[in-house]
Amino acid sequence: MQQSQSATPVPTEPPAKFKDQLPIENTVRVRNLIKKYEMGTSEVQALRGVNFEIQRGEYISIMGPSGSGKSTLFNMIGGLDKPTEGRVYIDEVDIAQLDAYELAWLRCRKIGYIFQSFNLIPVMTALENVSLPMIFAGMTADDSRDRAVEKLSLVELGDRVQHKPLELSGGQQQRVAIARSLANDPAIVLADEPTGNLDTKTGLVIIDLLKRLNSEEGITIITATHDTKMLDVSDRIFHMADGKVDRTEARNEIDLQVGKLDGEEVG
Repeated sequence: MQQSQSATPVPTEPPAKFKDQLPIENTVRVRNLIKKYEMGTSEVQALRGVNFEIQRGEYISIMGPSGSGKSTLFNMIGGLDKPTEGRVYIDEVDIAQLDAYELAWLRCRKIGYIFQSFNLIPVMTALENVSLPMIFAGMTADDSRDRAVEKLSLVELGDRVQHKPLELSGGQQQRVAIARSLANDPAIVLADEPTGNLDTKTGLVIIDLLKRLNSEEGITIITATHDTKMLDVSDRIFHMADGKVDRTEARNEIDLQVGKLDGEEVG
């Protein structure tokens, strides 16, 4: 597959804002985030002043009912939408100040995305789906193919590289989507309801896989989810309600809750 000469290439070198940085503890920092939408003659405020920090290598779950603002917040962190007010910092860089060229680098190389509906291209094989972001990033066809096989093997699909999405189960399709999110070795993976279209058993496999990537590869995982099974693997959970982070639970608090649910004596 050849890259179109008219296409704007993704930068191969980090923008100056991201170059030569010292190690930064907070890989994501959100300050006073507000998002408003115009719905006809009325205004809907999806986010109402959100503040938090996420440390490098954390596994974070953003939980809340439909309409709580978690998907909107997810899109703000990923640079997929812009806030009405407030700031999102990735490695202390205000992403609202990035131009189109710099934002393309961020989306392609700094952040990987996983979606509930998989978003795979149905006419492409697993190998081609995973190779595509690498080709957009300027990698040669041969190199992208080799790395795609490596990423598919990482998610235990090395024997399914030539299968198209409709030839795969839902869990296998989600694993292809995870491999694709890792294509350009991102520091952060954003997973929007990654188990939402899967049965309980398959959902657990995907959760375990994400946790393994977090633990072994050091990738910061941020999920927007309804799935309470995320409790077992999350370092912290941000509970959202009415466009705000209503409360935050840390690992020790989560362990206490899981113990109570299992009928164990706590304290």
